[in-house]
Amino acid sequence: MKVLVIGSGGRDHAIAWTFAQSSRVKQVFVAHGNAGIASTATCV
Repeated sequence: MKVLVIGSGGRDHAIAWTFAQSSRVKQVFVAHGNAGIASTATCV
């Protein structure tokens, strides 16, 4: 499954990180991400 998280704050980073830890999620994208989120997900 691919997941898109919209946001750039700490809560959004935590959500993206949690999705990235799931074995069911193959790829995580974040719209309006930041440098911290970029280490966990692909910013678009």
